[in-house]
Amino acid sequence: ETNASVSAMAAEGASIKAIRRKTGYSRKLIRAVLRGQRSDIFRTRQSSLQPWLAWLDEQGAAGRRNGAQLWRDLRQQGFQGSPRVVSEWASRRRRADKPQNTLGQAPAARMIARLLTSGRDHLTKVETMTVATIEHGVTLLAETRDVITAFQDMIKRKASTELDAWLDRAKGSLIAGFASGVAKDKAAVTAAIASPWSNGQTEGQICKLKLVKRQMYGRGNIDLLQARLIGIQSASSPNMRQSHRWTRNWAPRK
Repeated sequence: ETNASVSAMAAEGASIKAIRRKTGYSRKLIRAVLRGQRSDIFRTRQSSLQPWLAWLDEQGAAGRRNGAQLWRDLRQQGFQGSPRVVSEWASRRRRADKPQNTLGQAPAARMIARLLTSGRDHLTKVETMTVATIEHGVTLLAETRDVITAFQDMIKRKASTELDAWLDRAKGSLIAGFASGVAKDKAAVTAAIASPWSNGQTEGQICKLKLVKRQMYGRGNIDLLQARLIGIQSASSPNMRQSHRWTRNWAPRK
């Protein structure tokens, strides 16, 4: 809504200064909207090593894991990051490839679940060997992993027509209880797969509201909860603080 209002004012010929005076938003935010740099609500920070990860993986596979030397080689290729970032990557790579003495000790159930539900490209050598041992010794877990992967792939492709076939397949696996729950709420699951909408933002706001209420030991009426939520948003959002300052300075006095 902020992007739409700023863009509409700019389309009418309003300057950045006029938009700032009318809305209370900062010049930085208004420029970002007009330049198209604020289209994604869920922004993530990209690591400075992201363009060089393929090259680093090749060096790690060849046995080159000295962080300082790798950083010098990257600098010659145009890398602008600090040596600490490369050294941390090299340390993680050495720890991942270090053989662990776990003979006779079964992995924890949580670790098994993580390994079997993670992509094979994201596993280390030790984790890959653990997965291979599990698949050879407990075939039922491997079959269940394939069922889970099929469910994830169905959601990514938004193939809601494949849900019935997946339910029939999942009833004979270890996640039969999960499949039973999906079957009971089949209409909602189908809509969640096919629809582009998500209630993630709503659930996040509900969790925040519950947290605030727990901080008051379950007490407090609607007015107090509303005041506390507005106060939290004002303290955490620079745009909200800017809006409140503008309201205080420019609002007509009674």
